[in-house]
Amino acid sequence: MVSLNQISARAELERLRYQIEEALEDFVQKRLSQPDAPVMRLVSDILLGGGKRYRPVLSVLAYQACGGEDKEKALNLALSGELIHTATLVHDDINDQSKLRRGKPTLHTTTSQSHAIIAGDYLFALGFGLGGHNDDRVVERIASTCGGIATGEVLQMEHIGNLSTTPEDYYAIVDGKTAGPFASACWGAAIAAEAEIYADSMDIFGMELGRAFQLVDDLLDLTGDPAMGKPRGTDVHDGKMTLPIIHALTMLHGSEYEHFTDVLTNFSDERWGEFTELIGKAGSLQYVRQLIENHIERALNALEELPESRARTLMAELTKMSERRRT
Repeated sequence: MVSLNQISARAELERLRYQIEEALEDFVQKRLSQPDAPVMRLVSDILLGGGKRYRPVLSVLAYQACGGEDKEKALNLALSGELIHTATLVHDDINDQSKLRRGKPTLHTTTSQSHAIIAGDYLFALGFGLGGHNDDRVVERIASTCGGIATGEVLQMEHIGNLSTTPEDYYAIVDGKTAGPFASACWGAAIAAEAEIYADSMDIFGMELGRAFQLVDDLLDLTGDPAMGKPRGTDVHDGKMTLPIIHALTMLHGSEYEHFTDVLTNFSDERWGEFTELIGKAGSLQYVRQLIENHIERALNALEELPESRARTLMAELTKMSERRRT
């Protein structure tokens, strides 16, 4: 049962998300009056296409929880991260040849691959432009994080269809592509708030939450509703070695292992039943759910290092919501 406190927290989080949407729309409208308007028109629908906005909401809350009071500084940092994140989505969709993103056609399918590459580069540039308003250390961290995203993407491509991929390989990819940006946003918020004493705790919090976030994505790919915005089993079709698959390859033996490897290497929708039966026998979904709980617990423990505040409470609620999300 949802408590009144949870309802109140969710309402506050929704108001903050709406403020970020407004700030993002204002940013887009200003760019549409600049010489780069033709490129902004390409990406405006993607930028304003909705979503939970976990990352920018978390960035603003982390800034406030660390004692920051400059609303414009908080929003600039949050929008910087969101622009860079959207750039990575545009490029990811090209690499994966995805046709849908959040239930809508991807940019490269509605324009061209060349246009989408340019659009992604443009969003990166805008994100760095906003991030450049911060302390030099934050700018350096943004650059390092983008390097980690690129490295994670290369590692993921190298491991496509690689049945010998290890959990360590998996976490190297996740820490670069997903958890690193979460950690960077939270660490940068502490530095921007001039609360360096909390920077390490925010770094740990963001990394642990980011790992949990990606693991939830892995599960949703296998168990989620197709109405989420992409077909169920997309990662399996693409040959991505997510942790449930890696775990199953470790736990299954003999004929079951041979059966599972055959399903993976010759996968089709008709073999979905075989896939889910073998994943179930391996206990892989339960294993990943336990890991998610562990990462969430470590994130919440790191959050306890900050002084009590409404922002900290909302960060904790957002962390729990991310574990329960279904879309």
